[in-house]
Amino acid sequence: MQAASLPNQRPKDARLLVIDRCGRIRHRLRSAIADLVRSGDCVIANDAATLPASLHGIHEPTGAPIEIRLAARASIDPNDVARFSCLVFGAGDFRTPTEAREAPPPLVRGDRLRLGSLQATIVRTLDHPRFVELDFHGTPTSIWQGLATHGRPVQYAHVPAPLALWDVWTPIAALPVAFEPPSAGFALDWRTLKALRDKGASFATLTHAAGLSSTGDSSLDERLPLDEPYRIPLATARLVAETNMRGGRVIAIGTTVVRALEHAAMPDGSVRVGDGVASGRIGRHTRLRIVDVIISGTHEPESSHYALLSAFVTRQTLAHATSVLENEHYRTHEFGDSIWIERDARKDEVRCECRRTAKCA
Repeated sequence: MQAASLPNQRPKDARLLVIDRCGRIRHRLRSAIADLVRSGDCVIANDAATLPASLHGIHEPTGAPIEIRLAARASIDPNDVARFSCLVFGAGDFRTPTEAREAPPPLVRGDRLRLGSLQATIVRTLDHPRFVELDFHGTPTSIWQGLATHGRPVQYAHVPAPLALWDVWTPIAALPVAFEPPSAGFALDWRTLKALRDKGASFATLTHAAGLSSTGDSSLDERLPLDEPYRIPLATARLVAETNMRGGRVIAIGTTVVRALEHAAMPDGSVRVGDGVASGRIGRHTRLRIVDVIISGTHEPESSHYALLSAFVTRQTLAHATSVLENEHYRTHEFGDSIWIERDARKDEVRCECRRTAKCA
């Protein structure tokens, strides 16, 4: 695969690799997503807006330049913005590949950081020289103002031009809680949403604080995804229940939607309403209870996103699909092409007791 280097969310030539329930592969234009949706299906997307989560500043004890990348927090409450877990880099910016970035100066509890108009204090280290928890000083309003005026989107070297915030907001962006864009949602536009409605499918959203996709350090990458807070509205939970009753499919736009729905899954195939924190990895040993289809970006095999896809299909099917993506020169990363994966028919049996037989036929 080749890295998508232009911040174009919906290029006309964007492609969609389709893996059906039998593991067969087809190639479609991504603009034809609605053609794959059936009457009675529901499509659920993450409406999280992306924070300007990259902050450059000074490590006050040494005077050294640093970059902070916000990585996690305990909730999506807009008033709960004082404490974050974050990565810390030394001098430099996104133009240097993340794995080649300079290390920060030694970080210890009590160190003060100056990040534009924001002041913060390290409250503890998180078992790695670059991973810490910090507290911002000030009121929620002043913290939001500081993030808005001084922060920039987290960015990687494959996109050479600086990203603007609107480059990383999906068309349905609402509450700013994501640390990187829930980029599977870039595939959506209002024409697609109308086409879904015309097909007799339903559309709903949830809010999930999508985390960082890479830390530049293999030991830290093994911790990904970090625990991520989410919120499932009552209307979305009801739609899942209604879709189950009529034998439709639950189609998730992105890995974050899968994480939220599966974490909130109940034994009867419904989902809990309200706030939660998705923890742990979804992988090939996970029994999916809610989601039937995922629409996602293309992912590198060593990533946690790729591991999640293995909950839908066998390792052999996923390896074959990866080979096809490589050979057909699909574009990867957040502005790249997409994949549609239907849960392998052999994995359906685990849910037959709580879902209508029509879904498992």
